[in-house]
Amino acid sequence: MSESCGGDCSSCAENCAQRDKESLIEKPNELSVIRNVIAVISGKGGVGKSLVTSLLAVNTQREGFNSAVLDADLTGPSIPKSFGLKGRLGGNEYGLIPARTKTGIQVVSLNLLLENETDPVVWRGPIIAGTVKQFWSDVIWNDVDFMYVDMPPGTGDVPLTVFQSLPVKGIVVVTSPQELVSMIVEKAVNMAKLMDIPVLGIVENMSYFKCPDCGKNHYIFGESRLEELAAAHGIPRVARIPIDPKLAAACDKGLLELYEGDWLDEFTKGVTKVK
Repeated sequence: MSESCGGDCSSCAENCAQRDKESLIEKPNELSVIRNVIAVISGKGGVGKSLVTSLLAVNTQREGFNSAVLDADLTGPSIPKSFGLKGRLGGNEYGLIPARTKTGIQVVSLNLLLENETDPVVWRGPIIAGTVKQFWSDVIWNDVDFMYVDMPPGTGDVPLTVFQSLPVKGIVVVTSPQELVSMIVEKAVNMAKLMDIPVLGIVENMSYFKCPDCGKNHYIFGESRLEELAAAHGIPRVARIPIDPKLAAACDKGLLELYEGDWLDEFTKGVTKVK
């Protein structure tokens, strides 16, 4: 315990000997069944973290598992739009009921609780963190094999809350090819190490553009250093997603579950082997 310790583990990122990790884990709704929780993080915004979260959930569902998405990016929720989900979440005396996509993926997002999906969320950090906990404890998650938590960018209140309050088994880091982003990714990876949670892999979005005429890959944002970055931190798997207008159109139309592409197939198989 450090000399400045105030005894409140919930607001502290230090892994000192006095911390009882199990005591910080929030209990899920008594009717929920959730077997594995995987957090999807990025060091900065705009790299496609929500897209990767959605694709992992779709691929996991295609593999025959029951998948779910807890949208913890409360001030920028975009998961419902990718799946074409609208309206308000239902509930009963026992808790909230997640929305379900066309293929059965369970989704909870603040946008499914707002009167209008364009209403801004102007909340302070503690309220946002508390709401994320409620998405875990007040929602009846039905027989979920893999829950993907779409985190807000950075290493602030919500990532700390999720890492300390939910039984996260692993982390997927999302990045893009720019040199600056690689530095920021290292911050996210180091936070995961600080919280003693394994990094399962790195996904590089907007990695390249494949010309439809000549078939050649063009590296719009510069050559990738993905393998080098993964090797430096002992991260076991990597994947690349190209700039694909069809993928963007599928998101805009709420038809992401119909996407075609094998970019994350092997990556998903590796992630779903987490124990």
